[in-house]
Amino acid sequence: MKSEETENIVNEPFTEYGKYSYADYLTWQMDEMVEIIKGKVFKSAAAAPRRIHQKVSLKISNKLFNFLEKRPCEVYAAPFDVRLPVKSKKNEDIFTVVQPDICVVCDKSKLDDLGCLGPPDLIIEILSPGNNRKELKHKYEVYEESGVQEYWVIHPNEQTVLVFTLKNGSFIASKLFTPGDIVNSECIEGFGLDLNYLFNDLD
Repeated sequence: MKSEETENIVNEPFTEYGKYSYADYLTWQMDEMVEIIKGKVFKSAAAAPRRIHQKVSLKISNKLFNFLEKRPCEVYAAPFDVRLPVKSKKNEDIFTVVQPDICVVCDKSKLDDLGCLGPPDLIIEILSPGNNRKELKHKYEVYEESGVQEYWVIHPNEQTVLVFTLKNGSFIASKLFTPGDIVNSECIEGFGLDLNYLFNDLD
């Protein structure tokens, strides 16, 4: 006979079965980060991001925080849930919940105690070994479809940045930025990121 305690334990979801919603997500108790993309569960490639990943994230987050301090937009770093509804904002009808490495939200009506409901203006993902397909294919698709205005993909190992800007409902790719370049945001007016600063001293 199951005890009350064991009955309350939520089993780890299996990515190959079912279509999971944000309502399901809220019931899970897992040690590792998971995301739901179009109803499918994606686990983090590692228990925690690698040190270089975290260093890059902190550098960018710090720059954005200081830049936005007296502006209406707010910056958030993972773990931070971003729910991307399609037809309904009910928990059981939301099938994409992601945790971008960094995001900037300028419409504060999208923010609540659970995170962000709706597309952030800017999303920045930092590639790590093992998750490139998720960032470059699956997340690209849902970010474009949901209306994210700008999506930066940063590759620390190759020291490159690629920016996708939403134009007429479709992402348009920038040139490949490398050290020596400054990446200027179109949706966060006045914000630029010096890649010499970003990629310097990552060892």
